[in-house]
Amino acid sequence: MDNISRRDFLKISGLGTAFAAGTVSGLISAESGFAAEAYQPQKLRIKGATETTTICCYCSVGCGGICSVIDGKLVNFEGDPDHPINHGGMCAKGMAQFNVAMVYDPKTGELIENPKRLKKPLYRAKGASEWKEISWEKAIKEIAKRTKALRDKTFEAKDETGVTVNRTRAIGWLGGAALDNEECAVLAKLARALGLVYIEHQARI
Repeated sequence: MDNISRRDFLKISGLGTAFAAGTVSGLISAESGFAAEAYQPQKLRIKGATETTTICCYCSVGCGGICSVIDGKLVNFEGDPDHPINHGGMCAKGMAQFNVAMVYDPKTGELIENPKRLKKPLYRAKGASEWKEISWEKAIKEIAKRTKALRDKTFEAKDETGVTVNRTRAIGWLGGAALDNEECAVLAKLARALGLVYIEHQARI
């Protein structure tokens, strides 16, 4: 064995690996009952779909994606190869966006709507133990009512030295990465009009 060449070593290693793989494969088939099955080609799920470009909603990178839709339902999501930021690549979180809307049925293997996806706001009344669906209109009115109540309760016209500040330090504002510049500008104006001083953006955290 002292005189074995590198080429001979690689040959021996290859044979050993092949033998081990064949042995394991045989054991799996014989002992566990698993049998190899021929792959059945499936219909391309994006055939006939309408493609729409979008931006990933998760982080501040702003990767581009392509949504494939058939009959109003999302059937595929993938990175946009023409986007200047990600050039078609997507991280695991970005690719998982598809499963927010659609999942594979574990029983049939068919693509179905995610039964756990929330489509309406959920509200839990004070003292209640269960969440209930409410309309968007009611949810927005409730948020506005509570925001105004807290703002009015904690509003400071002047600080301890008598300087006019017109602020509240009881509410924080966090912007999301999916917002464009124009949306950020409008929301920042709203936050400052309320007197907020704790204004941040996801990209800075």
